[in-house]
Amino acid sequence: MAQYEFERQVPSRYLATNRTVRVRLPQSYWRETSRRYPVLYVHDGQNVFASAGPHCCFGWGNWQLDTTAARLASEGRMQEIIIVAIDNSRFRYQEYRGPIAGDASSRYTNYAAFLVKELKPLIDKEYRTKKTARDTAVLGSSMGGICSFALAWEHPKTFGAAASLSGAFQVEKRHFIEKVLKPYDRRPKPIRLYLDSGTIDFTGDDDGRRHTIAVVDELRRIGWKDGKNLQHFVQEQSFSDDELQKSGLPNHKWDEAKKSHHNEFYWRERVWRTLVFLFPPKT
Repeated sequence: MAQYEFERQVPSRYLATNRTVRVRLPQSYWRETSRRYPVLYVHDGQNVFASAGPHCCFGWGNWQLDTTAARLASEGRMQEIIIVAIDNSRFRYQEYRGPIAGDASSRYTNYAAFLVKELKPLIDKEYRTKKTARDTAVLGSSMGGICSFALAWEHPKTFGAAASLSGAFQVEKRHFIEKVLKPYDRRPKPIRLYLDSGTIDFTGDDDGRRHTIAVVDELRRIGWKDGKNLQHFVQEQSFSDDELQKSGLPNHKWDEAKKSHHNEFYWRERVWRTLVFLFPPKT
């Protein structure tokens, strides 16, 4: 099988440094040489592909996003896609936290400019992509979840869909909910949105469930419709011993997995819903 994951350093004027980016191409890419593909951009890129190995992320393992997408496509449950995974940096919080009023030159603003003005044009130039917003999505978890949501909200002509898994909408005193969503009184933006959460996390809280529900409630008020341009899922229960054994999670992580849904294990298990919603098969 030909190699179809590529790692590269992308220079950025906005970040004032290089950023590691990993590109995963579908296996049909070399067979169907005139075909173009939708693109999914993913934060925390060093954790999302199977090549990251089973021991990363404090022992939770990687997302297996590439193998899950390939399986779903082979089953006809989603389109084949190109996945672009962007590594995080030591400024992860500042880059992912979303827009803050009066802070036009924040690290988030610069990260957004990198994605919109530098990385996406580069990917569109070098790979056979479908370039329109409706074929371009962005995905992340925790801080990457609020970042994905904010990127699509602010740049709907670039990202036509976004997914937030266990999104950290509580940060900056719920700024995005209180100062961006609640005052919004216009028509829904042309973006499709997936949001999920668990119900418990390692801090003793609810994995951002109530904040995610607040976001979903505002979206419904504005006019987003469930099953059309909005999907919300809640991980109500922890995995049982039988389910944990079948999942392959190491035994020493089982107790922790029963007490927290905020980790790569649960995101790996939930992300299939995200992919099917973002890139449904063409009828």
